[in-house]
Amino acid sequence: MKRANSGEVAVITGASSGIGREIALVLDSVGYDTVLVARRMDRLLALSERMKNNTTIICADLSEQSECERVFEEVCDENVQIMVNCAGFGAVGSFSELPLERELQMIDVNVKAVHILTKLFLKKFKEQGSGRILNVASVAGLMPGGPLMATYYATKAYVCSLTESIAAELKSEKSPVTVSALCPGPVDTEFCDVAGAGFAMKGLTPKECAMYAVMETLKGKTIIIPPSVMKAARTASRFVPSAVTLSVISKYQNKKLN
Repeated sequence: MKRANSGEVAVITGASSGIGREIALVLDSVGYDTVLVARRMDRLLALSERMKNNTTIICADLSEQSECERVFEEVCDENVQIMVNCAGFGAVGSFSELPLERELQMIDVNVKAVHILTKLFLKKFKEQGSGRILNVASVAGLMPGGPLMATYYATKAYVCSLTESIAAELKSEKSPVTVSALCPGPVDTEFCDVAGAGFAMKGLTPKECAMYAVMETLKGKTIIIPPSVMKAARTASRFVPSAVTLSVISKYQNKKLN
């Protein structure tokens, strides 16, 4: 994996746990200075103690637009070369029964924050003539829908669609800037605890997922699907009617609840 030049900075949201935490560790290991963004200061401090290079901590609630803008303002004068949008969460349950407030918060973090930070950093990267954005989505975003996780699937579909569209624009402009979407299947993180579910199949470790994500991001890959059974599932979904796929997903989500 290519090492960073001295002074190059990577910003990682959702860095306090799971995939975001592991991506931060991987980027630090290849020479990037890091800016760690999350709500939980204690976890950010603990992570910063493991870093070998310069580390800055920003405690922020990215469900608020002003907080997203503050994060950008605090780093906009730095030599940021990688922006990782990893903050996000899910919830399992019937669409009619999940609390609306919880779903709107999910949309704010999974969609609005990603949209704002992608736009702000994309403008910066285009002006400086370099930079890579990694939006952490999910293989859920490549599916026709997700019964019992309808809002979560929809938010990740937005991230995938947005990323692919921006990537096409950059390609047509012959820009050196790249934007990628990480679309993992099950990963052994705190996701299930927050969502109120359990995975119905064995997941990747966060470290395995992070290593693959960083490697492919640095190559400029647009849609990144870590090697797993979910890659085969995505391929199969192209050739199976949506009604059948939705039925299978519904059964899978019911297993999570149990």
